[in-house]
Amino acid sequence: MTQKFQVINSTLSGNKLRDLIRYKYDLSENADCKLFRVAMNHLYIVTDGLKKYVFRVYTHDWRTKLEIDEELRFLLHLKNSNTPVAYPITDISDELVQEFDAPEGKRYGVLFSYARGLKTARFTADSSFYIGKGLAKVHQAAENFTLNRINYNIQTLLDESLIRTKRFFKGTSDEVQFLESLSNFLKTKFNNLNEKQIRSGAVHLDVWFDNMHIDKEKEVTFFDFDFCGNGWLCLDISYFLYQLFLTNLNENDYSVKAESFLKGYESETKISEEEKKLLPYACLAIMIYYMSIQCDRFEYWTNIFLNEDHLKRFVGNLKRWITYNEIDLKY
Repeated sequence: MTQKFQVINSTLSGNKLRDLIRYKYDLSENADCKLFRVAMNHLYIVTDGLKKYVFRVYTHDWRTKLEIDEELRFLLHLKNSNTPVAYPITDISDELVQEFDAPEGKRYGVLFSYARGLKTARFTADSSFYIGKGLAKVHQAAENFTLNRINYNIQTLLDESLIRTKRFFKGTSDEVQFLESLSNFLKTKFNNLNEKQIRSGAVHLDVWFDNMHIDKEKEVTFFDFDFCGNGWLCLDISYFLYQLFLTNLNENDYSVKAESFLKGYESETKISEEEKKLLPYACLAIMIYYMSIQCDRFEYWTNIFLNEDHLKRFVGNLKRWITYNEIDLKY
């Protein structure tokens, strides 16, 4: 007796997607679709002559249809506000989301505009200024914009995250204990903030070089809003600074680029003193959250690096940031 085996995560055929995309989006017969990356979601590059697009296929049971619709609503709001983002494109039926009956279950796909320029971790201090300027424009449009998606707060960033991480690593190693202590410290810190001085709205939560293209050193386009939700806008600022720190091992290089980024941001909109106080700390909560996401999605994302050594490196980077910012965890 032959039985169908349960599938966790399939990879859709680029050729079959090409045929569907040609029809759904009224592209030419020369249009092509090639698999680009299999990660948290699957990305395909679509070309039609000189035109270029990105087709994202969400992994099964990752985002609900409502969550995707809200992400796209946010992106269209940003596009209509003249902010530098890659945006979703409607098909001939004026629909934004495609549905696929994959072997593992229903999956969704969206066609996005292609961001001009290139992805690089080695951008200049001048480019860092324009990244800050561009992010400020996004935040101007995102402030007080509410999404029917996750709220990034103490519960979701810290409490729920630690549960997932501890469940995955099945123990109380020094690193897990450190994350627990750090979480408790951050909760105390966040509970003593003056939130009236902190802007809130829709956040990207994954602003770093891998999710932006830079063209001619000063034209920056942001993309991949898959983790967007509601929270303090300075979460994005803090997270970018942390990633900048990790990709610039020379602390002087980091300092110059960080200062340029913040100047670029404040050339568009001011960062309050309360927000500035939060910048060294907010990214730590985000990183605790992302470690838990890596753990939670292990079977869907071929992250074979996720082991005790990875956790040690992860915590080591957190400690390096804490030392650089002279954070006293005994507070």
